[in-house]
Amino acid sequence: MEFQNIYYPENKFGGFTRVDGTIAFYTRVASLLEPDFTVLDYGCGRGRYQDDEVKIRRDLRIYKGKVKKIIGVDINKAAAGNPYIDEFQLIRSEKWPLGDNSVDLCVCDWVMEHIKDPAIFFSEAQRVIKPGGYLCVRTSNAWGYAGIFSRLIPNRFHAKILSKVQNERKEEDVFPTYTTCNTPRKMRAFLDKSNFDYVVYTHEAEPAYLHFSRFFYWFGVLYQRLAPPAVRRSIFAFAQKK
Repeated sequence: MEFQNIYYPENKFGGFTRVDGTIAFYTRVASLLEPDFTVLDYGCGRGRYQDDEVKIRRDLRIYKGKVKKIIGVDINKAAAGNPYIDEFQLIRSEKWPLGDNSVDLCVCDWVMEHIKDPAIFFSEAQRVIKPGGYLCVRTSNAWGYAGIFSRLIPNRFHAKILSKVQNERKEEDVFPTYTTCNTPRKMRAFLDKSNFDYVVYTHEAEPAYLHFSRFFYWFGVLYQRLAPPAVRRSIFAFAQKK
């Protein structure tokens, strides 16, 4: 927070920067929601964003009470305790535990990088989303610096490292990382094959991973301001089923 206040002084007014990736992503998701929607939170997790001290960012991620129903699915049984879902389904196989054309909008936030076979993911998304419904994905870009370091460091070390550089991140919330769909080109290719209308673009937020050192944080700020689209750390994809 100290470094954010120095390099992003607007952070002192509301607790978030002008390049906050979570606010940028979920503001667009919120613009698509309707009160009668059934929403699928794919990889819903335990809802640890409930501890976010920034109210506007926390509230943007909470759909309960704003739509008809929130269904959370996850491979982790602990996600059943997420307080912001109405129904939990455990993923036991490649087929999602939902009926055809059963959801109006699916959110997949920081999950795609943990999926070995994206073709199955997009096939199932196409199956369960209603015609005209939406798929909203945020994931890491393999060509951003975080993506490059992630590939260089063996998966068995990821949990320990992330728990150090992100104080709120617990080791049980860290899963093996893959890069099977983690470039804008690959993301567009999968959406094309799955018959979605879509837009895919990249985003560079403040250097949240680098708060352990002012020098590295300064480097991250410079990167955030100068990085061309191809190497920005995050990929945003918003798609509509034809």
